[in-house]
Amino acid sequence: MLSVAEVFGPTLQGEGPSVGRRCAFVRLGGCNLDCAWCDTPYTWDWRRYRPEEELRRIDAGDVTSAVEEMGVDMLVITGGEPLLQARALMPLLEAAGERGWRVEVETNGTVAPPPSLTRLVTAFNVSPKLANSGIAEAERIRPAALAALRATGRAVFKFVVTSPADLDEVAALATAHRLEPVYVMPEGTSAEVVLARMRELAGPALAHGFHLTPRLHILLWGDRRGR
Repeated sequence: MLSVAEVFGPTLQGEGPSVGRRCAFVRLGGCNLDCAWCDTPYTWDWRRYRPEEELRRIDAGDVTSAVEEMGVDMLVITGGEPLLQARALMPLLEAAGERGWRVEVETNGTVAPPPSLTRLVTAFNVSPKLANSGIAEAERIRPAALAALRATGRAVFKFVVTSPADLDEVAALATAHRLEPVYVMPEGTSAEVVLARMRELAGPALAHGFHLTPRLHILLWGDRRGR
């Protein structure tokens, strides 16, 4: 059984190398971090939300059926932190493999994926957190987990940035932990903020040798659940 916040689609992948690609999303509940700017606090912040209202226990077979009905060939598993439910994810991942779906797992980079799971994942979209998250570095940067994700050969590293000043920290982390390729993404939950920050970041990102990703879902639909 999986602890699930949302299953939705068909929609478009909003971030990273597959941006714009048609897909389904499975958003799992629970997280081991508490980022100040988190845009999905309803998956973990039980001071503000009620878990009995936000999360459901769903059999992996039922999740597979729901995704299958969407007629997509790509599944994005996100959270929260989905790798906290690595064992429970296995039946869903195996079903995805049987159907030939591309599978992307979005993770904060603090939990190493087991090899049994890695073989069933097409890509890990790893988002290590910066100081702008408000979390102590020892909690948000776990070298062993980052090394394990890098060793899969299937990881990209996507950093949420609030201003060009964050890019020096991105560069330092990328060098220290040999993280590549690096994508930077503007923090923001409105189209106006995302576009403004992308314009600020474009030149500095190019100068650092980083890729720049939008938040396409925010540009299209704003900060709406299920999109």
